[in-house]
Amino acid sequence: MLTGTRPVPSTSKATPPMSPYDCPAEKPRLMEQLHRLARARHYSPRTEQAYCRWVKRYIRFHGMRHPAEMGAEEVNAFLGHLAVDQKVSASTQTQALSALIFLYSGAFGIELGDLGQVVRARKSDRLPVVMTRDEVRQVLEQLDGEHWLMASLMYGCGLRLMECLSLRVKDLDFDGNEITVRNGKGAKDRVTMLPNSLKPELKEQLSRAKAVHERDLADGWGRVVLPDALDRKFPAAGASWGWQWVFPQMNRWHDSKTGNQGRHHVHETILQRAVKEAVRRTGLPKPIGCHTFRHSFATHLLAAGYDIRTIQELLGHKDVGTTMIYTHVLNKGGHGVRSPMDGL
Repeated sequence: MLTGTRPVPSTSKATPPMSPYDCPAEKPRLMEQLHRLARARHYSPRTEQAYCRWVKRYIRFHGMRHPAEMGAEEVNAFLGHLAVDQKVSASTQTQALSALIFLYSGAFGIELGDLGQVVRARKSDRLPVVMTRDEVRQVLEQLDGEHWLMASLMYGCGLRLMECLSLRVKDLDFDGNEITVRNGKGAKDRVTMLPNSLKPELKEQLSRAKAVHERDLADGWGRVVLPDALDRKFPAAGASWGWQWVFPQMNRWHDSKTGNQGRHHVHETILQRAVKEAVRRTGLPKPIGCHTFRHSFATHLLAAGYDIRTIQELLGHKDVGTTMIYTHVLNKGGHGVRSPMDGL
């Protein structure tokens, strides 16, 4: 017969094994959280990237401290550093402030409130670089093919670089002489003119783009990325002709995860390099870039006598004050103000 003490049963209940569904969801890292917030608010990819870069600079400036441990005082110090030490422009400092407001309000639900005496970068009223009509002609003569057509559209329609590159077939109205700019700056749509002189070249470009699209369809692909959730709402729209890019890229992209292939529009750096090389060949001393065509468009319309409100609508400016910068042409051209000295 066995003798000894009987083991005392434990009063604590055994913990049942945890189900994988009971595991608490891991909180996303800060930068991943910011990317999700930006996409939920339908920010443009460029705005999303810029905001994340500013947040990283803010964290590095404060010795890699977590933003949750900082507040208005640290934000003020960072903005002052940008203005005093880095000597950034007022618009650059404003973008940094917007990024930090987005960070604290979106990620932490904290309003920065009164930042106190923020050292603000001085806003400078600089005139845009503008080409004369002859200079526009010189630059365009150094371009050919798609590059010539894209640059001509930026000048002839007042398009921004990405607005030109992201044109889709359905945005062109040849009968109405109109181009619809979709999702421009500030997520706004607008309508601008379609120059009659560019119609033959545009139709040829569409013929080339359609041939590329038909080859892609024959290969089992031929889809483009649609904005927002349209690809789920209209599954067949991505392969339709109307949604294709006017300026498709040369090679198809390949998704390594799904194996799918598609085609995006021409990358902006291709046109930027072409314009830069064209300006170099002309020997013009002005710092001319792709956006200079848009500045020249507005300036030449104003010099021709069109009213500022019409030009504001064509450019898609929210505030007419932004368009007013082009009134510097009142001192130029055949309709310019004449100096009283010339009348002596």
